[in-house]
Amino acid sequence: MIPPPRLPPGFRILRLLLPVAALAGFLVVVLAAGLLVVGQFVTGGDEAAEEGTTCEAGTGGVGGELSADAPKTSAELDPVQRQTAATIIGVAKGMAIPPRGWVVALATAMQESQMGTVGMDVAVDHDSLGVFQQRPSQGWGSPEEVRDPVYATRTFFERLLTVPDWETMPVTRAAQVVQRSAFPDAYAKWESLANSLVTDLAGVAGAIQECVPAAEAGPGPAAALPPGVARTAIEFATAETGKPYVWGATGPGSYDCSGLMLRAYQRAGIVLPRVSRDQYHAGAHVPVEQAQPGDLLFWAYEESDPDTIHHVAMYLGNGQMMEAQQSGVPLGIRAVRWDEDELVALATRPGTGSERA
Repeated sequence: MIPPPRLPPGFRILRLLLPVAALAGFLVVVLAAGLLVVGQFVTGGDEAAEEGTTCEAGTGGVGGELSADAPKTSAELDPVQRQTAATIIGVAKGMAIPPRGWVVALATAMQESQMGTVGMDVAVDHDSLGVFQQRPSQGWGSPEEVRDPVYATRTFFERLLTVPDWETMPVTRAAQVVQRSAFPDAYAKWESLANSLVTDLAGVAGAIQECVPAAEAGPGPAAALPPGVARTAIEFATAETGKPYVWGATGPGSYDCSGLMLRAYQRAGIVLPRVSRDQYHAGAHVPVEQAQPGDLLFWAYEESDPDTIHHVAMYLGNGQMMEAQQSGVPLGIRAVRWDEDELVALATRPGTGSERA
């Protein structure tokens, strides 16, 4: 019997490696198929996976648009939702939170729990519970505490107040910094509803809207400022007593006259123009003798010409006003007389009135 021809040594090694190569190829195919399947369920790659792990509070849904049956005004909420909203506003008032904060909290509660109607007692996302879907495992409180709407609201505001410049952030951004949601833009769609709730349940309208442009505002109906708005602006302004006047400064260490008014009303939720001449047009006008606490008083080189306005102050009531007067004079309160030189005859009530006379 003639033995089969022997392969050269190199070919013998190649024959031994063929099964190993076939197995490796099979494993590559299986792994690739697995990655494709996973990709169907995890969109956004590493960024999406990482973003999802940062969520400390649950989410009541995703997306930036409202569904057709979603409530768009306070009248469309059910009794439980309206009671929850009233509780949030009540806690906010008790903590002296500016109305802008009410809007942030209401939009957050609507997104997280549909205003107290989803996930209140049984977690639907990790261990998230209550109005704001706060997680006990992340330090928000015990399960019993976060289920309590009053406790949950107070805790939400306490964390919101630690966020630098939250008053000037978009609502969805301020909410996201507190909640750290996997869907940071989802709060924005509830801002209109939140504004409606603040208006209907608390009677605060001008406090949650930017003032109209100077070309459209002016001496329209001079509705009274809601007490909470005027109080918030006054408390902010007077708390800056003793700080230095610096021309062009808007805080926090120093202010000029219009910079102080800008920040005071910003704290109350009303956005004023930057300079005094434009602030004069940022609301309805009333005779200075009828000024109410929170109204703005103006001084002009020509008292009858608003284009010559050079100074603004905040009326506090009882013949007193708060101002950032001039260089060398610290911010403070002083008496005001209605016959002062250069005092403009009309005061401005920020955020009210929308029609020029």
